[in-house]
Amino acid sequence: MPRPAPLTAAASIASLTPDAYTYTELDGAEATGSAVLAEECALAISYNGISHAVMMVSPSALEDFVVGFSLSGEVVVGIDDIHDIQLNRRDEAFSAEVQIGNRAFWALKEQRRNLAGTSGCGLCGVEAIDQALPQLTALTPGSLPPAAHLHGLRERINDAQRLARQSGALHAALFVDEQGEIVLCREDIGRHNALDKLIGALSREDRDGRQGFAVVTSRCSLELIHKAVRARLSTLVSLSAPTDLCVRWARQHHLNLIHLPHHNAPRVYSPGAGTR
Repeated sequence: MPRPAPLTAAASIASLTPDAYTYTELDGAEATGSAVLAEECALAISYNGISHAVMMVSPSALEDFVVGFSLSGEVVVGIDDIHDIQLNRRDEAFSAEVQIGNRAFWALKEQRRNLAGTSGCGLCGVEAIDQALPQLTALTPGSLPPAAHLHGLRERINDAQRLARQSGALHAALFVDEQGEIVLCREDIGRHNALDKLIGALSREDRDGRQGFAVVTSRCSLELIHKAVRARLSTLVSLSAPTDLCVRWARQHHLNLIHLPHHNAPRVYSPGAGTR
């Protein structure tokens, strides 16, 4: 099946030059200034005409987000299951009408039917636990990136975050290729959304997530580990320290997990010491 066509310039939703907002400083002098603030919008996603989710996102790279959200949430198995994406705007809200293949749509309807069949007797809690701690297919162990590729990475990330330089308040997910170059950067108010956008961009550009590594500027939560494993990324670098559960899951699923502190050398948590 053909991949979804990229958005045309006319259909692009993100504002290239967001409006600046004036403010008054609370210091008695009542000095005024202006600042560009991060954009936020509601995005409703439906599959084959059935509403599925409403997400609060930044209005940039929305098609990448829809693809990544569909892949990391296991709505589809691969990008070829996505036949078409139509993005529409209505005032400050946006919608994504996604057409997926029959097999993926049948599986989605079965999942919705099972969730709808649960009640307040505790089964819904079981469903929630299953979703929070899902069964994932472990990765094939991959090599760690060269230490040189992490040198000065924080500064290079700051340069790559075009939207954050204007407004702040945005997380980023980036991909660094085998030469150590940042080749993709996706930003969003939501850390999960930023990684979904990156996963979608990798898939749409037909890049192999094992040929390089992904970076997240946010706190490394277990959900990000899930998404990285499902997207078959080999290495995830986080600017914030991971939790113990993240490390255990990364090791269990052979995901290389590296923390990049502000003033210390990169810390490899997975694979563990003595297992490399």
